This record gives sequence, structure tokens and C-alpha cells, in this order.
Amino acid sequence: MADLKPISRQAIPAALDKANHYRLLNQPWQAESICRDILRTDPNNQKVIYTLVLAITDQFDEGKFKTNLTKALDEVAQLTDSYQAEYCTGLIYERQALAATKRQTPRAGYIAFDYIQRAMNHYENAERIRPEMNDESVLRWNACKRFIQKHKLKPSPEEKGTQPFLDV
Repeated sequence: MADLKPISRQAIPAALDKANHYRLLNQPWQAESICRDILRTDPNNQKVIYTLVLAITDQFDEGKFKTNLTKALDEVAQLTDSYQAEYCTGLIYERQALAATKRQTPRAGYIAFDYIQRAMNHYENAERIRPEMNDESVLRWNACKRFIQKHKLKPSPEEKGTQPFLDV
């Protein structure tokens, strides 16, 4: 099989637009592939890393929960802006919580609560270091609080502070 073909630096803006387009078309695997092609040419492109993380989290509902969570967290570690990294980590855990509530597995509600709490912690960290006039992290924190109330989520009574297991 032939090696992957590189893209040119000049093609990066259009390719990023295309990746965002595929996310909107609910084809996150295609968006992820495009982002990875861009990163082969420009490994530190922060917008592309952010888009890649979102494309990976768009796939949380498709299975391989721990694998995709690890992939997303590995990519977020490449973000150089502390605010962006905290905010994006919050998004990862929030989306993992959303995916957990859709599963019909034992303890899904407890798992979702654990992930939503992690998201809220990261949003609070982001809030402390946010750029002026940027309340994205506050809006996300409020959405998480409403999510807990809507789904009546609670912490696990017997396993406080343990890592949730999702591949059960």
C-alpha cells in the first residue's frame, strides 16, 4: 500500500474549512483524517489541533470510549494556550458524559456524573484564566449544571473518586 500523500502549506486553510464542513455533515472520521493530514504538514497548528479534538469527541457515541478519550486527551496536550487546553479538556469530559447517558449500561448515570464533574472542574480552571470578555467556560459550566439537573445525575454512593469504566 502506498504512503500517505502530503498536502501543501497553501492548502491548509481550505483543508481546515473542509474538516469543519465534514464535522457539520456528521462525518467526524473524515474531519479527523483531514486534520491529521494538515498536522503532517503543520504539526503545531493550534486551530487544527482544536478541530481534531472536536472531531474525535464527535465519535464518542460510536464505541471505543476509552480509546477515543485517550486520543482526545493526547491531542489536547498539544495545545499551547493554557485557557484553550483547560476549556477543550472540559469539552472532552462533557462530551464523554453525554455519550455515557445514551448507553443502557449499569452505572451509566454515575459514570456520566463523574465525567460531567470533571468537565465542570476544567471549565472552572478555564474561567480563572480566561481572556477578557470571554465567558465560554461559564456558559459551558452552566450547561453542565443544567445537564445534571435534567438527567438527575448523582455521584456513585459506593465508589467515590474511582475511575469510571466504560467498556463494560
